[in-house]
Amino acid sequence: MMKSNETISREELVRLLNEDLAREYQAIIAYVVYSQTIKGAEFLHIAAELERHASEELEHALTIAKQIDYLNGSPVATPKEVKRSDDAREMLRFDLENERVTIVNYRERIRQAEALGEFALSEVLREIIAQEQEHLTDLADALGIDTPPLDERVAG
Repeated sequence: MMKSNETISREELVRLLNEDLAREYQAIIAYVVYSQTIKGAEFLHIAAELERHASEELEHALTIAKQIDYLNGSPVATPKEVKRSDDAREMLRFDLENERVTIVNYRERIRQAEALGEFALSEVLREIIAQEQEHLTDLADALGIDTPPLDERVAG
């Protein structure tokens, strides 16, 4: 992992933002699929929440794509792999981990953007992180667990 006081190139920032964009696509697909296939009376309330998350993730994807274009990059068109399960708790755990990884990555992206003087990008990412943290809390609540710590270990 990179130290926050190191500056990366704009090209490297675009590459990393494209990874973030692929993760947003993954989240959109996962939330769409999971919201429609999650089963069990205890999870009925979360299905509607997952649908709302899907639309918020689409907004994030559009925002990240716009930032990539601003940096003279080309947005990717392929999502990261979406994990599948018939088990509701497992689906929610997949989403929970994806949100955690997304937040950790965006925190790093903010440091990188600010080191390059891209303060508008860092502000946009702060807004996205606020929603991602809400998603994380919603998922942890649905699972009946504490919100996981946001350490800097990144799992992809």
